[in-house]
Amino acid sequence: MKFFTKKKLLIILAIIVFTIALSYHQNNVLTTTELDVHSGEIPESFDGYRIVHLSDLHSKSFGENQKRLVERVKNENPDLIVFTGDIVDQKDFNKKPGITLMENMTAIAPVYFVTGNHEWWSEEYSSLENDLETAGVNVLRNSSELIQVNGSSIAILGIDDPARAENSYSEKGIVSESINSLKMSAEFSILLSHRPEMFSVYQNHNIDLTFSGHAHGGQFRLPFIGGVIAPDQGLFPNYTAGKYVKNGSAMIVSRGLGNSIIPQRIFNRPEIVSVTLHTK
Repeated sequence: MKFFTKKKLLIILAIIVFTIALSYHQNNVLTTTELDVHSGEIPESFDGYRIVHLSDLHSKSFGENQKRLVERVKNENPDLIVFTGDIVDQKDFNKKPGITLMENMTAIAPVYFVTGNHEWWSEEYSSLENDLETAGVNVLRNSSELIQVNGSSIAILGIDDPARAENSYSEKGIVSESINSLKMSAEFSILLSHRPEMFSVYQNHNIDLTFSGHAHGGQFRLPFIGGVIAPDQGLFPNYTAGKYVKNGSAMIVSRGLGNSIIPQRIFNRPEIVSVTLHTK
């Protein structure tokens, strides 16, 4: 009887240890996803151009001074780094992990940033933006710039998350209006926008390539099904991770780096996305 009790105890302890180890692995061990984008609109000088996409840090740290995350990004040798919002978390606001990350990122490549909903919900965005700009980050707030390589250009556009708006428009209306205000003075356009559920809007505006986050990969990912739940998409969301192409428009969705309301990831490790542009 004692042996049986001890055996059961060992089994319970083994299950507890396994569960803790799995939880740590799923929430802290980084993975890199390599994706390719092909388009005849991409200038020849941008063939092979590499973009690292980060999103949804939610004030998380990956080692001292973000060392593990920084090393993984360096290994990708990016020409450009984009961050698509929620660098902080509203409920536990701490901008230091994000600013530390951005200081390291700008030493690797030019960095472009757009807001997510948590930046606005925190009500601390003004000071955060100042710190981002001091770190050398290009903050796009319903604005656009040209990126040039060997005399050729692509346009990079960035819009504020609609959580900023205080009016009666629908969120889709706000996003559409924000894109309308931008100038796309190049044949190939890249949009940074936090919300993947707005993919139809990006298509309607003939955006060539959009980078988004927000969905956290669906939080829990199931084989053959994908993500289980995502903000503003609900159960079994359509856009949670990877590349989507429709009507000549591509969208790449990051699974993100941190967590917010739901503190646990399952089969959905923190993700760095590395995208290579190719001329057809």
